[in-house]
Amino acid sequence: MKDRRVVLGAALALIGLPVVIVPIEAVSFYTANRDNGSFVSSWEKREYLLYVPRSYDRRRPTPLVISMHGAGLWGASQRDISRWNDLADRKGFIVVYPSGVGGKGVRVWSAEPGPGLMKDVRFISELIDTLKASYNIDSTRIYANGLSNGGGMSFVLSCALSDQIAAVGMVAAAQTIPWTWCTDARAVPMIAFHGTADPEVPYNGGSSWVSPRPFPSTPKWAANWARRNRCGANPVESTVARDVTRRTYTNCADDAAVVLYTVQGGGHTWPGGTPLPKWFVGRTTRSIDATSLMWSFFTEHPLARK
Repeated sequence: MKDRRVVLGAALALIGLPVVIVPIEAVSFYTANRDNGSFVSSWEKREYLLYVPRSYDRRRPTPLVISMHGAGLWGASQRDISRWNDLADRKGFIVVYPSGVGGKGVRVWSAEPGPGLMKDVRFISELIDTLKASYNIDSTRIYANGLSNGGGMSFVLSCALSDQIAAVGMVAAAQTIPWTWCTDARAVPMIAFHGTADPEVPYNGGSSWVSPRPFPSTPKWAANWARRNRCGANPVESTVARDVTRRTYTNCADDAAVVLYTVQGGGHTWPGGTPLPKWFVGRTTRSIDATSLMWSFFTEHPLARK
């Protein structure tokens, strides 16, 4: 696809172009990466990038996937990294890439305690309502996922919008909110992917340059989620590729499974997705495809009808 590119690399490349070429390339970059929808939420213009496959049929309730970018990126970058559009074409669901706050530049989700947190939650809730008004969205199959800061936002939504979000997925999730913040008792199914050599969000927890708050251990975070979902105490361990293992918590309340894929030597990257610069984020594994695995997990976990 023509507009599929490593968007961060493309942005950096503009710096080195001759003066005459820069405006042309800048316009091309903006055209390929601009959002196509917006509305006012909490007195602020919020934007999103929507993709509706050609197979969409207004007569049939259609699943919705909400995919959120990492800090410093934007909706189109998440589209290109995750490649959700390709799967949407094959499986027939709608996907939307909302943008965090940041004007026309890089965007960030307020996925940590503070005044912006509930503004972002309200934006996502209103985004769901906006799309429902125009499309036949299946209310039992609305899913959220994200990369890094967007993964942290997925956790927030599992707590604040658990009556709308059926299940969540997280890749290299930057979790900075303590578990005590989440008081919602509903067991929300969760699938996560994290590399052991992630330079931005350490797999075993601790500090890094991206946040003044220390990150929790990823395995412990998954175990805490399993406790939240009242899963069985002993997870099932398996090897799915030379560099990938899977830990699955089963016997959970409402069949809300918790799954953690660990990528040995993996970086701050989307497994199977478009790689970002290796010098900056580390290695991207090609052994598994997080998008396909996430979708398979989602299809097994619709929201129970009331």
